[in-house]
Amino acid sequence: MQHWLRPSRETKPRAISFRWRELRLATGLVLGTFLLTHFSNHALGLISIDAMEQGRAWFNLLWRNPLGTMLLYGSLFTHFLMALQALYRRRTLRMPWREAAQLALGLSLPFLVISHVVGTRVEWSLTGWGSGYPEVVRNLWVRAPEIGLRQTIALIIAWLHGCLGIFFWLRAKTWFARYALLLYTGAVLVPVLALLGFVSAGKEIARAPDQYGPAMRVSSTVADKLADINTGLYAGFAALVLGAFIARIIRSSLLKARSVRIVYPNNQSVSVPPGFSVLEASRLAGIPHVSVCGGRGRCSTCRVRLIDGEEGQPPPTGQERATLARIKAGEHVRLACQFRPVHDVAVVPILSTGRQGVTSLVRGIAGQGQEREIAVLFCDLRGFTTMAERHLPFDTVFILNRYFEMVGECVENAGGYIDKFIGDGVLALFGLKGTPQESARQAVDAALRIHAGLKLLNRQYASEFEKPLKIAMSLHAGPAIVGEMGYGQATGLTAVGDTINAASRLEGLAKELDAELVISDDIATRAGLDLSDCERSTVSIRGRAAPLDSWIIPEVEKLARV
Repeated sequence: MQHWLRPSRETKPRAISFRWRELRLATGLVLGTFLLTHFSNHALGLISIDAMEQGRAWFNLLWRNPLGTMLLYGSLFTHFLMALQALYRRRTLRMPWREAAQLALGLSLPFLVISHVVGTRVEWSLTGWGSGYPEVVRNLWVRAPEIGLRQTIALIIAWLHGCLGIFFWLRAKTWFARYALLLYTGAVLVPVLALLGFVSAGKEIARAPDQYGPAMRVSSTVADKLADINTGLYAGFAALVLGAFIARIIRSSLLKARSVRIVYPNNQSVSVPPGFSVLEASRLAGIPHVSVCGGRGRCSTCRVRLIDGEEGQPPPTGQERATLARIKAGEHVRLACQFRPVHDVAVVPILSTGRQGVTSLVRGIAGQGQEREIAVLFCDLRGFTTMAERHLPFDTVFILNRYFEMVGECVENAGGYIDKFIGDGVLALFGLKGTPQESARQAVDAALRIHAGLKLLNRQYASEFEKPLKIAMSLHAGPAIVGEMGYGQATGLTAVGDTINAASRLEGLAKELDAELVISDDIATRAGLDLSDCERSTVSIRGRAAPLDSWIIPEVEKLARV
């Protein structure tokens, strides 16, 4: 079992960190529920001000009681403190714009709602009477529309912050894509209906200002107290934000003397203080790095393969171990958002954004290509055309996508790169970085993984298949031209040459012989395989002068015992 699956002494602190994240989510949901009910109450203005007042009675019943008040303001203050903690813990302020927007909106939220809170809740406690919707709308629409505009912006910003938080929470869920349009529609309609309701109520008040009773006035003494409370709250929250930035500066100065160098493909590198995660280092250096969950360890898209410097690094935390185990990650794979190296390390991002990972290894000379010694894997489903004829088109697409997903994960976890999907076939490359011997072993490892993955697929969808899915694979190694080829949006990293043609011919031979795998002698030699017990075949390839020696593997399980 891999060394990173051993229990870690860091598990307990990380478990505490996990509970803090859950607390942040819980407080955010409380605030989001408050906003949803508040906006819904505003939307009743589309009916009438009386309807708003009736809705306010239910709203007050929920949020104006001691328990609701404590829950609301406790959540607001806790959520703000957690935003400060997130600000402090970040090793760099470079981040995707959506994360930056969420953090900035979270920090600005108290400053935007202070005046509204003081003008409603605090004023009520000092005067003994509460402001109903007629008075609030009169103040914000008739007397001081600039304050009404500011309050409108505050509520919209609060809603945007909540929507971003829920988006980051849900986007990694498997069902999110199915309901995304519905959720987006609701996220837009709720504030729009609330603003329309407020505007409608404002116009109604402006048309008949005396219909809803005389305007209420506060004494100068109460007004001064409210102003002092406003100032004190602004100063207090500003001091907390400033303190977080000062703490960051102090921490950076203490860590500046020590640094860790992280090396990426294409000779890119960045030096960071200890405690930086690889994902934070990527962002600091402006190196594109996939991270669907925003660096919270809730997905595996940021994972990297450690090429050098793995010895002596901190082991994975409990959360990271669980994620790696779930995706059946191979050796030397870590989550970039959780891995915080303590000394120099070289990494390769596994999932490419088009400007990073294995693609960037040949980016510098992409136009002309580069000759490299690589290993090639071809795999193809047997009898898939017949099976497709017996299934509905969408069912066929579903099965094919599960197969492609399985093959893609097997290739990536073995250290390879998916070149292209051709019908129900896959071409994978190994050795874009590393020695020919390493690339051969990676290709063999990928073949074993694909075979195991296909067996699992057959078990999971046995009811869908009249016969289990069968596969034909070939492995070959040799020189090839690797580079960016194609036109327009169809341009991509690929390989061409005799090695690719020979591998394709071997895959055809596997089909002809009803074998699961055909391995060229080049791969067997580089990978150090003893295949003397297997059938040997010499293949003539059209357009190639010399024949190709290969080994016939009827069942891949036999290869696992070599």
